[in-house]
Amino acid sequence: MSDSQVMTMLEAINHTLHQEMARDERVIVFGEDVGANGGVFRATEGLHEQFGSSRVVDTPLAEAVIAGTAVGLAASGMVPVPEIQFLGFSYQAFHQIAGQIARLRYRTRGRFEVPITIRSPFGGGVRTPELHSDSLEAQYANIPGLKIVLPASAADAKGLLATAIRDPDPVMFLEPLRGYRMIKDEVPLGEHLVPFGQARTVTEGSDVAVITWSYMVDVARRAAEELAAEGINARVIDLRTLVPLDVDAIVAAVEDCGRVVVVQEAPETNGFASEVIATINDNAFYSLEAPVQRVSGYDAPYPVGQLEDHYVPDVDRVMDAIRATAEVPT
Repeated sequence: MSDSQVMTMLEAINHTLHQEMARDERVIVFGEDVGANGGVFRATEGLHEQFGSSRVVDTPLAEAVIAGTAVGLAASGMVPVPEIQFLGFSYQAFHQIAGQIARLRYRTRGRFEVPITIRSPFGGGVRTPELHSDSLEAQYANIPGLKIVLPASAADAKGLLATAIRDPDPVMFLEPLRGYRMIKDEVPLGEHLVPFGQARTVTEGSDVAVITWSYMVDVARRAAEELAAEGINARVIDLRTLVPLDVDAIVAAVEDCGRVVVVQEAPETNGFASEVIATINDNAFYSLEAPVQRVSGYDAPYPVGQLEDHYVPDVDRVMDAIRATAEVPT
């Protein structure tokens, strides 16, 4: 029997939830439509049948209640894995996430652990209505006490989710909507843990480093593959986690390549790309041979589905940024 299997990211997440719930009876999954319906994307399919209604719970359409319930469950010794159906909906729970979940360990001087993993999909490319595709990772990265995790492969979706559920501190586990069924790769069937704070090199190259996360990793990979035919070798770095951030991997990429493009799906102003650039300036400024380029969404509300192809960074925009960076004279 093979020790791995090709899965979509969605299948890997579902597989991991089954394994972690079987491993630890304290794990409880809850959220809108996660039980009888198996989730709007079927990420929780089969959990209700296997583990019952006391561990897989359908909640009202009330994100603040979902997040607030997680606080009480964690303080009582459970391991909550709530789902916010779309990350844009988390605005309705922001006061609970920022004011309660992120601060509980600090507020109680370590008396309580907060092993809460908030799963939530986000990102464009699937023609969703308003508040379904917004990329809010930078807003949550600005809250001390939260870990921010964004898988870009099916194998990492399993390894990072298992690590998140076992972590004693709260984790925002953000899943790319396009990646659910479009990303597919080999996933270990047994125990698989990916540590936080360790970036992944997706493609090798020494001309330009492209630093990104979530579905933009796949966009950057495709851009790098096309540019190889033009003689430009781009190294694509998948950060995997924004908090904790793998500063060493960023510095090494800058030192090796000297030229950097940072790609994010969120609006440009105050996005996490800005933090990556600040990190480069603090730690590797004298290794730069050209200004760092950003490729981002735009500083406008996320558009209706018919316009999102013009809003979300694509392969062409990433290629243009890489070319521009590579052509800057030293």
